[in-house]
Amino acid sequence: MTTAPLQQPLRALHRALRDGSVSAVDLADSAMQAYRSRGEHDHAYKTWNGDAALAFARATDALLQQGGDAGALMGLPVSIKDIYAVPALPTFAGSSRRLPAEWETPGPVVSTLLNQLPVVMGKSHTVEFAFGGLGTNAHHGAPRNPWDPVDHRTPGGSSSGAGVSLASGTAGLAFGTDTAGSVRVPASMTGVAGLKTTVGRWSTAQIVPLSTTLDTPGLLARRVDDLAFAFDALDSGLSPAPGAVPATPDLADLTFGVPEHFFWDDCSPGIAEAVAQAIKQLEAAGARIVTLELPKTDDAFTLFQQGGVAAAELAAFLHTSLPDAIEALDPNVAARIAAADGMPGWEYVRRRQVIDDLSRAAAERLGQVDAILTPTVAITPPTLESLEPEGAYPKANMKALRNTVMANFMGLCALTLPVGRDAANMPVGLQVMAGPWQDARLLAIGQAIEKQLGNSLDILGQVPDPR
Repeated sequence: MTTAPLQQPLRALHRALRDGSVSAVDLADSAMQAYRSRGEHDHAYKTWNGDAALAFARATDALLQQGGDAGALMGLPVSIKDIYAVPALPTFAGSSRRLPAEWETPGPVVSTLLNQLPVVMGKSHTVEFAFGGLGTNAHHGAPRNPWDPVDHRTPGGSSSGAGVSLASGTAGLAFGTDTAGSVRVPASMTGVAGLKTTVGRWSTAQIVPLSTTLDTPGLLARRVDDLAFAFDALDSGLSPAPGAVPATPDLADLTFGVPEHFFWDDCSPGIAEAVAQAIKQLEAAGARIVTLELPKTDDAFTLFQQGGVAAAELAAFLHTSLPDAIEALDPNVAARIAAADGMPGWEYVRRRQVIDDLSRAAAERLGQVDAILTPTVAITPPTLESLEPEGAYPKANMKALRNTVMANFMGLCALTLPVGRDAANMPVGLQVMAGPWQDARLLAIGQAIEKQLGNSLDILGQVPDPR
């Protein structure tokens, strides 16, 4: 079977665009063919930009042919989560209404991206105001997880269309955000790699806020190496303390901490087994595996179940900036906003203090190892039908975010990469967490793991044809 152009490594496409063996039009046309083939079925995009993207690709090719080079991401097809402000493309943030025009003026992340002249294929679906981990949306429908061609399974959220855009071949790089796992959950559920950056490393300006405390921009791609390539292209223009991804270390030089409790509890059949097998492979290749628990995970999860700080911070944003949106909220989002309305100020301050304390303790604990390894998501992607009974959605949503939210509450950077399939034949992710501001080294560690275990195509193969 011929590999589609957008399944090639981003580094290879970067070289091919410059030596003329592939064109930006070739890549955009491949994305458009995938959209025509799978787009209506997979439903990754709120706004598809295909015709304009193809015209932009033609102009980009003309620049490349003249020796122009705007940056590493030039000519590469990307998707952008529909909470980022992007010029000439509407922002809904998963809501029923188009947001005011100010949400079409780009912030630092999108500006840094667009300066490199990528081909923007469209804006991908999100859970309303990014407040949910499964990927459902009462206004616009949930994208389909492309790994199940029969049942409509959730793609993970809140960056619900991001992973789908990669798996279905309509983008080579996807931009999401992560507040409790909203990059890593969809990446894990759709069988791709995802990076949650350290809070404060990349600006969240002109990204519709969920939590001013916890929001982080993030990336999804088919490989950790693709993430590293894109990170290097962007970080120097965004980070107050930029650092290039270092050389890939030898596994024999790495020590990984593996918790025995919490992250492994009550996983869907096949998930713990796939991750444990991957860790055994790393150990057999020379990595040192030690038992190491993250501090106060039970306390952190209790705080998350109480709403953390995100519910109160989103409620503040909506009441002050978009009050008209409140009455039309998705019921699953509205219930969590309503619960925050009665929170006293002292309780909000207490919760912020708990997060600060967790971050200090976790940073100290991470000093003992190079990274922590856990399952990314504890549950197999549920079908939409299974979420219909009373109480089913909040239970599954909490379970989907249980493992990932620890990195957010503890101030860590984290990534996920696919390591196998569960008993339902759906993708399983390995979560790799490192200390704050260790993003570049985390990606190098992820490259070492991927080099040993294989990338998504090696492990999962091709996405099933929906027809």
